[in-house]
Amino acid sequence: MYVDGSFLVIKTSDLPDHKSPYYSGAMYEAYNGSNTNFSKNPNSIISQSLTFRIPLNPTKAATSSATPLGSIGISLNGVPFYNQYAGPATPLTTEINSFDQYNGHPQMTGQYHYHVEPLYLTTNKGKDALLGFLLDGFPVYGPLENGKTLTDADLDALHGHSTATADYPAGIYHYHTTADAPYINGDGFYGTAGTVTN
Repeated sequence: MYVDGSFLVIKTSDLPDHKSPYYSGAMYEAYNGSNTNFSKNPNSIISQSLTFRIPLNPTKAATSSATPLGSIGISLNGVPFYNQYAGPATPLTTEINSFDQYNGHPQMTGQYHYHVEPLYLTTNKGKDALLGFLLDGFPVYGPLENGKTLTDADLDALHGHSTATADYPAGIYHYHTTADAPYINGDGFYGTAGTVTN
């Protein structure tokens, strides 16, 4: 990570720091999650070369723009966040069954990613912890806030709200993961998105 002007630049190889059935060798772990319908997809985790340029001082955009397919942000362990779709306007209904025990999976080029709550992070850091940032620079938190498990009804159309957090005691707009769609982000970015390249 380094600062370039008004952007934080994050480079990642996108190799999750937890085991997965999509790894081979020492990092392989058979599926041991709770989804009885788990069905491994044919892809494997492959090292990537991703560069995220995220605004250091995010601000609300005049008009919110829709999130693209592919990376919409980055988690604290270097794994990209994806939006709530398996493809253009296609819900995750069946694809969700290919998520490993930590709620991630790789796509065709081997890019591992999370569409939903990253269980490895929330298990180790807490359900109320900072999990990462979307491309617009606004933070993503787990589903718990002030002892309450949030639902979509607690959040706005973009799947966030403005309150104080442990990391931002003066308050900031932030997103939350929830158990139901849209999981991480709703109708688009609250701020102006930076870029991701590979």
